Amino acid sequence: MNAELSILDLFLQASLLVKCVMLVLLGMSVASWAMIINRSKILSAAEKDAENFEDRFWSGEDLGKIYQDVKKRKDDLAGSEEIFYSGFTEFARLSRTNATSPDFIMEGTGRSMRVAVAREVDDLETSLPFLATVGSISPYIGLFGTVWGIMHAFIALGAVKQATLAMVAPGIAEALVATAMGLFAAIPAVMAYNRLSNKVSKLEHNYATFSEEFHSVLHRQAMAGQETAGKE
Repeated sequence: MNAELSILDLFLQASLLVKCVMLVLLGMSVASWAMIINRSKILSAAEKDAENFEDRFWSGEDLGKIYQDVKKRKDDLAGSEEIFYSGFTEFARLSRTNATSPDFIMEGTGRSMRVAVAREVDDLETSLPFLATVGSISPYIGLFGTVWGIMHAFIALGAVKQATLAMVAPGIAEALVATAMGLFAAIPAVMAYNRLSNKVSKLEHNYATFSEEFHSVLHRQAMAGQETAGKE
């Protein structure tokens, strides 16, 4: 065996099935890296947007003004802004027809914000199941290619009268490349999945906390509205 034999040479000398396995693993690796980069940017932007909006929310600025500003971009909202917009919209709608029923108003408002939180989390989790799948199945796909390649190497070895290590080593080396590629695809996917899942969990907690705090603010307004309506 040539000591300088490259991975490309091993790929070219591999059987058709092992080549297919390697190509599948390469494709999965490229796709997972593209998703890792894209999802990392999206989650980082979501964290920054949530922090900026909550700073504005707690700055003491009038909620009606914030709502009008957010409403102008209602088709491009995400994260805390979307939760705020959904909750305030439902609160305003119910307040117009049920000013004397704060419990009813807050029940509908809370439900609207919970739905918004769930949708935002679903969007954040996009691509994570694919990374989990790549991380879990890639080693087995690579192992399948390895087993198949070694099996063919020994079958070919059985057809000769005198077997030597030099005869079987290239075939085994070709097969082991499939296992290496499986690990090459799986390890980054698993690490990224854990890291990104942790980010999503933190954002989900952040959204849920903001939703509860906003719910409390609106509840005080609803109670104030009930008192005003009662005096009238």
